[in-house]
Amino acid sequence: MEQVQELESAILQRANRLAVEYRERAGHSRDNILQEAHKRLHLREEREVLLAKSKAERTFRRQVQANELKLQKEMDHLRWNLVLTVKQQLRERILELVEDEKRYLPLLQSLMTHAAQALERQQLVAHFNARDLQRVRSKWETFVQATATDKQITLDPNPIHRIGGIILSSEDGLIRFDNSFEGREERLTDRLHQVILERLFPAATLHDNLSSIR
Repeated sequence: MEQVQELESAILQRANRLAVEYRERAGHSRDNILQEAHKRLHLREEREVLLAKSKAERTFRRQVQANELKLQKEMDHLRWNLVLTVKQQLRERILELVEDEKRYLPLLQSLMTHAAQALERQQLVAHFNARDLQRVRSKWETFVQATATDKQITLDPNPIHRIGGIILSSEDGLIRFDNSFEGREERLTDRLHQVILERLFPAATLHDNLSSIR
């Protein structure tokens, strides 16, 4: 009987030790699982934070770029309006100049000389607007002699639509040199813009200014 009791007691002790051992193992496993889950959760949170930061940075960069483009567009518009304003003021100065016959006629002779030298024809025809035609008609011979050119230049009685200057052409009209103010302004457009921008804006931004208006 005692042997049976001893066997039962041994079995119970063994069972108790195994239960304690498995409980401890289960506790360790649980702790490991919780630690691993915590690590995974932490990594997931870090990835989500990094993704959120990256998304926020991309959104911020897009907003900054959009604002920069908007500002650049407004600056380009402002620059162009300033250029147009200066060109309009230049046109007004020219209109004042053509009304001052004392200053204007020598300039007109200079424009005709330059045009005559540029054309490889001996017989040429001069074209003026109605106001200038009226001015030079009565003293045409003297006016031509003052240009210091050996070419034969006749006066076209039909006025042209220009604010000033001269158009010189061959007799057959096949070649011509537009030395009117409008013609010169068209030929000098790029240089004119450059000069205006050099006066209006710092030299450091001149290249960007030129690129923006072309």
